[in-house]
Amino acid sequence: MKRSIFCGLLAAMLLSTPAQAAQVEQTQRAERSVVVQVDGHWLESRGVVRDGVTYVPLGSLLDALGDWTLTWDAGAAAAVAVSGERTLIADPTADTVTLDGVSHSAVVSVEQGRTMVPLRLVGELLGATVEWDPYLSGAAVTSPDAPYNAVDYYWLSRIISAESQGEPLEGQIAVGNVVLNRVESDQFPDTIAGVVFDQKYAVQFEPVENGTVYSDPYHLSLEAAGRVLDGETTVDGALYFYAPDLSPGTWINANRTYLTTIGCHRFYL
Repeated sequence: MKRSIFCGLLAAMLLSTPAQAAQVEQTQRAERSVVVQVDGHWLESRGVVRDGVTYVPLGSLLDALGDWTLTWDAGAAAAVAVSGERTLIADPTADTVTLDGVSHSAVVSVEQGRTMVPLRLVGELLGATVEWDPYLSGAAVTSPDAPYNAVDYYWLSRIISAESQGEPLEGQIAVGNVVLNRVESDQFPDTIAGVVFDQKYAVQFEPVENGTVYSDPYHLSLEAAGRVLDGETTVDGALYFYAPDLSPGTWINANRTYLTTIGCHRFYL
């Protein structure tokens, strides 16, 4: 009797498996977890992409964007955020996001105690710039008062850190200068991320190949990135550099004009 029940259950499982597998596969394609960075720093909580829309916890986003106080209004069954004279309401029942009395249709949900809202809609309502960063495989948000574009600051600080962590600030600025000089040159891609991940002839920066470019940046590298984006330069015109202790620099020495040495790096025009 037990065997018959077991076989019947097994048969039912086998019959339902293809449909269940297809449903799971469809769900996995439609939904995935992603990182989100705001002004060059990761959001406290990951976001999720559903049917092409990135959703994030409202509280984490507001914490990153500024001085907001978020509460849950049990009577209205909605999340209410206040900053000065501004009020934002995310209503999962009505599927709306309302800012200062103006409502916008949006899929709003409550998951594990967090109110999930569409990143682009809410970010742009609050004056931020939201873009997809293919090199991060995630979203980048530049807050309204940020001094730099979030994607530029994120990758510049990380390539500076990966290439020159431990070097003097002057040398770290020089590495950043090389990246920006390449952006300005018609020989290279015209964005910071494009230059960092350029592989037209070969991988240009070893940290891209060994993965250290994805590591959190050294605090001095964050300062260096900001100074470079502000226009500070220590190697005007340099397009190449290498560390003699780590590489022979055969091609650079044979084909480029030497400029200067800072710390462990030699820089070339």
